[in-house]
Amino acid sequence: MNEILKVEHLKKYFTKKGMFGAKSTTVRATDDVSFSLKEGEVFVLAGESGSGKSTIAKLILKSIELDSGKIFFEDQEIDNQKENLAKIRMNCQMIHQDPYDSINPRMKIGDIVSEPLEIHKIGNKEDRYKRVIEVLQEVKLEPAEDIVKRYPHMLSGGQRQRVVLARALALKPKIILADEPVSMLDVSIRAEMLELMHELQKKYNISFIYITHDLATARYFGQRIGILYMGKIVEIGPVNKVLVNPKHPYTQALIDAISEPDPENLHRERKIRIKEALDIDVYQGCRFRARCPYVIDKCTVEPELEMTSDEHYSACFVKLD
Repeated sequence: MNEILKVEHLKKYFTKKGMFGAKSTTVRATDDVSFSLKEGEVFVLAGESGSGKSTIAKLILKSIELDSGKIFFEDQEIDNQKENLAKIRMNCQMIHQDPYDSINPRMKIGDIVSEPLEIHKIGNKEDRYKRVIEVLQEVKLEPAEDIVKRYPHMLSGGQRQRVVLARALALKPKIILADEPVSMLDVSIRAEMLELMHELQKKYNISFIYITHDLATARYFGQRIGILYMGKIVEIGPVNKVLVNPKHPYTQALIDAISEPDPENLHRERKIRIKEALDIDVYQGCRFRARCPYVIDKCTVEPELEMTSDEHYSACFVKLD
């Protein structure tokens, strides 16, 4: 499979001004992040809140400016030239976490879905209407002719997220960035939404960057995964290798945090017990060393991603069995 998207050494720092004379602090939201996305692949970015997942999505779409690094789409570097921005924004669409927050409540569903077609001047009014009906049927919102006349508040949360998916599909994108797309939905309809996304991804060979903190959905939907911690990728590789045989303590800690549906296993022993964070400079050496139970003197040096097995990389001096 060919690479459709490649990001190299992305950096984005945010400075927070101190209150009442306190010193300003710098947050390294994305710090030297590199990965690639293949045609028709689902690549997962996983990590806890504040790890930098959503910042990476915004950098790819150029909705915020990167401090340094490069982004390539179909082997062409995406810079701030108008035609380059139009290319990435037409071929790369976003699905946000909150379906109600990401659509205009005063617009009818038909207008919401047709908006990207109008922005990019695709077809005439009749062509756009046909495309809107087509994508609403694709996401199983029917009768589509009735749905287009409704407002967002007239739909359920699951239906609104399908509207957001329909809007993303309207331009026939090559890449979809899905930022926690099911986390705000009822558990009963999460599986339906994931199954729908999976069907459409296979049908149209769409490449997905699936952003989540939920490793269960990551394993179901993803093919490769990058584990983010404080702006750094600490482990990357095929989903089944990383989640079945993790090589980084943070990945293991995330796996241990997954709720256990089997009552007989509720008292299972966790493999990793995260320590209470030490008062140290987290940007010196390994980011996880303040909380890692396996920390050694060498961890004051920042570890590089190194191959542990075929296509599986981990940034840790202490390799887990």
